[in-house]
Amino acid sequence: MPLTLAEAAKLETDGLRKGVIETFGEFSPILDDLPFIEVMGNSFKYNQEASLPDVEFRDVNAAYTESAGTFTQETESLVIFGGVVDVDRYIQKTRGSINDQRAIQTRMKVKSLALAFTRTFFEGDSAIDTSSFDGLAKRLSGTSQEITADDGGGNGGTLSLDLIDELIDAVWGGPDVLYMNRHNRRKLTTLARNSSIIEVYLDDFGKQVTRYDGIPVRLIGKDENNDEILGNDETVGTDTTTSSIYAVKYGADEFVCGITNGGIQVEDLGLIPSPPAYRTLIEFYVGLALFHPEAAARLKGVKQ
Repeated sequence: MPLTLAEAAKLETDGLRKGVIETFGEFSPILDDLPFIEVMGNSFKYNQEASLPDVEFRDVNAAYTESAGTFTQETESLVIFGGVVDVDRYIQKTRGSINDQRAIQTRMKVKSLALAFTRTFFEGDSAIDTSSFDGLAKRLSGTSQEITADDGGGNGGTLSLDLIDELIDAVWGGPDVLYMNRHNRRKLTTLARNSSIIEVYLDDFGKQVTRYDGIPVRLIGKDENNDEILGNDETVGTDTTTSSIYAVKYGADEFVCGITNGGIQVEDLGLIPSPPAYRTLIEFYVGLALFHPEAAARLKGVKQ
C-alpha cells in the first residue's frame, strides 16, 4: 500500500522514528506530498506507458484488428541517503538539564536531510553525484514536458497566465501541485489578482495557502546550504537569472512516486567509544520513479 510520510508517521509505534518521519515532512513539501511504494532488493524495474493500443469501429461480420499498447521498460536503483548524529557525552551530561541535546541535534540533522532531498528531487544528477538519483530537471530535459518561457530570441521570458496554463496542460489529467519560488508565486498572484482563478487562504495551521485554478501552489525555499533550490540562477540563452516552475501529478504505479526498501530507518546506537559520544543513525533507502511520460512538466526560463 503506497503511503506518504505523513500517513506512515500515523502508523509508526516507535517514538524516535515517528518524530524523525514527521520532521522530514515538516521541512520538505516534497516529502509531505510524495507517495512511496515498498520494493524488494536494491532496484525496481517497471513499465512506463509509451503508446495506447489502437481502437476502431467495425462493420457487421467484420473483425477487429488486434492491437496492444507499448511500454518502455525503466529501472530505478535505490540510493542510500542519511547521516549520523553524534553528541559528546560531556555535552549531553552537562547541558542535558537545559535541553535534550540529542533531540536538538537529531532535529537539525533531519531538517538538513529534508532540504537536501527537496533539492535532489528537482536538481539531482547521478552523472555528477553517482550516489544520488536523477531529479525532475534531468528527467524532463529535452522532452515535450519541458516548456521554455521564450522572449522570441531564445532567451528567458516573463511569466504569464498563458504559460502557467500551458504547463498545467502538459501534465496528463492535470497536476496535483505547482512548485515555485516566492518571487514567482507573488508574480502569479499579481497576474491573477482580479480573477476568481486564484485563491489565497489560511489552512488549519494558520499557514497561507495559494491555489491556482484549484491546484495548490507550494513554495520551494532554500536547501541545506542556504541556497535557493528554485532560485533565479538558471541560464536560458543569454539570461543567467531565470528560474523554473514545476507541475507534478502523484500516484503510485501511475505517475510520480517514491520507492523505498524499509522506509526511513532510525537507530539509537547508544554510546560509542571513539569519540565517546551518543550516536543516532538515520538512513533512507530511496529512489524516484515516473510511471507516466506526462506525470510532470517544467516551465523554465522565467525571468525575474
